[in-house]
Amino acid sequence: MTEANSLITKLDQNLLVNRKQIEQVFTNCEDVNFQDWQYGTSFQYDALSIYCASLASYTTHLLQQALEQVAAYALETWESVTPGKLSTCISTNNTALQPFVLLEHYEQVYEYIMNGYIIIVFDQLDKALAFESGSTAQRQVTEPVNEPAVHGPREGTVENMATNLGMIRQRVRTPEFKVEFLQVGKVIKSKIGFGYLEHVVNQEVLQTFRTRIASIVDYEVLETSYVEDWIEESTLTPFPQVRYTERTDTATAALLDGKIIVLVENSPMIMICPALLVDFMGTAEDYYIRSVFATFIRSLRLLAFIIALTLPSIYIALSTFHPELIPTVLLLAIVDSREGIPFPAFIEALVMEISFELLREAGIRLPRTVGSAVSIVGALVIGQAAIMAKIASPFMVIVVALTGIASFAIPHYDMAIALRVLRFPYMIAASLLGGYGLMVVFLLTLLHLTCLHSLGQPYLSSLAPLKIRDLRDIFIRVPLKQMLKSPRNRRLHSSSRKE
Repeated sequence: MTEANSLITKLDQNLLVNRKQIEQVFTNCEDVNFQDWQYGTSFQYDALSIYCASLASYTTHLLQQALEQVAAYALETWESVTPGKLSTCISTNNTALQPFVLLEHYEQVYEYIMNGYIIIVFDQLDKALAFESGSTAQRQVTEPVNEPAVHGPREGTVENMATNLGMIRQRVRTPEFKVEFLQVGKVIKSKIGFGYLEHVVNQEVLQTFRTRIASIVDYEVLETSYVEDWIEESTLTPFPQVRYTERTDTATAALLDGKIIVLVENSPMIMICPALLVDFMGTAEDYYIRSVFATFIRSLRLLAFIIALTLPSIYIALSTFHPELIPTVLLLAIVDSREGIPFPAFIEALVMEISFELLREAGIRLPRTVGSAVSIVGALVIGQAAIMAKIASPFMVIVVALTGIASFAIPHYDMAIALRVLRFPYMIAASLLGGYGLMVVFLLTLLHLTCLHSLGQPYLSSLAPLKIRDLRDIFIRVPLKQMLKSPRNRRLHSSSRKE
């Protein structure tokens, strides 16, 4: 828009002036269509409908229905409607024009066109009407791809925010579930929504969240993960301070736990914050199976967490600095398998770990029909070739394979990536100082976790300071009838009774 035209903000009564102004803004936008038509007893009045064909479903029947609704609001038949009657109807009872939206400025017209509305501009009338149309094709609600479930609901989020909020509203049918929106960006103008349970969420956390997300207004947001940089305490730590989900039952459970959920239009991911370390060890499915099985699975996840982080470094430390700690028979087997290997254990592990990470990344980026086959076959071929070429020992291949499998057992992808990154400093420390180096790096990691916060909440909450009562839902999962007696649930029930 030129500087002269930018000064013109209100719609003109002359239809030609309005059309020229709007056409100038949408120059070279060939998917924005303009359709002229006439109305009145002798079709003596001109009108114009404007819509974006890639966003709106426009048909003559749809337009006719809209015009009949406009005439009904004017208490006339469409053949007898005049611009004067329309103006009188709008000025005297414009709130009755539903489902129409009354527009008075050009900027409003541009915004509604880009949001999939059909705009009707009349001659001799300095106002326009916008009404919703059929939307373009969208992905249907299906089972989440990244969070498959054996038990429990199977509905996953889609790229439509209203659909996602609707599915959550069906689960949280209470006015205590508050949803707030804000529009960010000057070009894309993305819509961000965040929700919380009013009497369950920590008000200090909520205020901190509002303060931080308010600073994102001037930035273009394409996906939910863009918001993470403004929410998290530290951008340099490998540990995630928010978590993501595609399951509405997981989002609902987070709301009941006092969390804040964040949604972005055109993104299927729901961000949950604040996220603490213990939040990454469980899944919603843990509450759909018996407590004994859930506890066993959580124990496996804890073991997988330790293996994914420390197994290669422990092997390097033991084989290089502390062979006396290895049983004699096993030590002889390791020495025999390493015979002829020209590299120390650290270089051997580094080469194999990097190769495994490359295979994993390649399997993700390749088409699904060939990605899994390439990653599996590639791992087998490279592992066998490395053994035959005396680049790696069979024990090292087993260690790397177990480490990779353990990282796959971590239920949250962001935490699994953090362990993959931290694995290499642990290996370096083990190659330099052995067990002492491992102890130093572990203490530094623990110190870092102790200092880390998420929206003002200590990252190690429930673990430090230790709360025995909260351990019922961390390493073990007690029966649900006992968990319902927890303080946070009593707080929810008591607030509901007060209402």
